[in-house]
Amino acid sequence: MTSVAVDQEPPMPTSAAGTSGGATALGAGFQAFLSFRGLDTRGGFTDTLYHALVDAGVRVFRDATSSAKWCLRELARIVEDTSRSKGSKKILPIFFDVEPDDVKLKTSLYSDALVGHQKKFPDEVNAWREALVEVGKIKGWSLKNFGG
Repeated sequence: MTSVAVDQEPPMPTSAAGTSGGATALGAGFQAFLSFRGLDTRGGFTDTLYHALVDAGVRVFRDATSSAKWCLRELARIVEDTSRSKGSKKILPIFFDVEPDDVKLKTSLYSDALVGHQKKFPDEVNAWREALVEVGKIKGWSLKNFGG
């Protein structure tokens, strides 16, 4: 799954560069934060989306090394930040090669992975579960990779 968090407020002027710190980059001069698991889509769909947004004049933050745990941390932070924004920020989920029910934890795809993460990151897994379910409720785009 790829998520785009969009800041609908004018960006704050700053010289700060984005880091793996997550959604805080939206307040550092970026208009969109692209969250994705790097190994899955970096060289294909996410790269194409990133360049299309940049070409359209959108200042996009993209983490250079999103692993599963960082992607889940970013997603939880995006959901938290968006809920506090009182409508000035939106999450636009793109369900790429996953179904919304996978993200809502109604299938074993993500829920089994969270069970594995529970041992290593017990304090974070509940927030990750809540964020996944919340994003799964948002009407987004469902795309399939047809080997391209």
